Amino acid sequence: MTKSGQSSASATLDEAEVARFGAMAQEWWDPNGKFRPLHALNPVRLTFIRDTLCAHFQLDGTSNQSLEGLKIADIGCGGGLLCEPLARLGATVTGLDPAPDTIAAAQAHAQGQGLEITYRANRAETLAKEGTTFDAVLAMEVVEHVPDVPAFVKVAASLVRPGGVMLLSTINRTLKSYALAIVGAEYVLRWMPAGTHRWDRFVTPAELALACTGAKLEETSRKGMVFNPLAGSWNLSRDTDVNYLMAAARPKRARKKAVKSKSKKP
Repeated sequence: MTKSGQSSASATLDEAEVARFGAMAQEWWDPNGKFRPLHALNPVRLTFIRDTLCAHFQLDGTSNQSLEGLKIADIGCGGGLLCEPLARLGATVTGLDPAPDTIAAAQAHAQGQGLEITYRANRAETLAKEGTTFDAVLAMEVVEHVPDVPAFVKVAASLVRPGGVMLLSTINRTLKSYALAIVGAEYVLRWMPAGTHRWDRFVTPAELALACTGAKLEETSRKGMVFNPLAGSWNLSRDTDVNYLMAAARPKRARKKAVKSKSKKP
């Protein structure tokens, strides 16, 4: 049981959320549909992912196959909006989502594009039990939908190999995020269905960093994502008041605790 009294299963997965997103499975690739905000976010998310991974693994970020040789898992992959461009950049990609209808939609779209992506209708715990690890693990726009963030991060982090990295993106819990991400995006602009997000589940950067530390990961970078209404596009920023991204690495070797030598009394 977790400290909140939930089982480990219910702590890392909200069945109602899974069912709600699964019911919209056929709309994932409609750029003007219910997942329009994710389509708009994709370029800036991909920039952060590519640049972070290339810097971390010392790869050529200017190459069309800049992520070649990397094994990447995308937890909560949805319809594969990130899986497909990552595969095009040369990565070996596994997309994981607990909703079978969503995975079916992702598989069908990837096949239509001639892309080889492994999609599994499972949760992170399944891969963890198998002992599978990856160079990079993504959890993008996921943690704000789980009941227990530290529990989820711990499971996801177990999939990161020593020397690997986890990348996350989510929404900060501020009054500004309530005004923009819920009132503005869901009720005024109608960018997404009302009720998509719960403000009480938004996660502050400090909370997410602490969850990463608890999972034996070390934060390496943090960036905000800010929408420019004039250009109609998202940009990376130092402003993390609403949307933000974080990278946290697993050390190649576990750090040993310093042992103080005890001097013997004469």
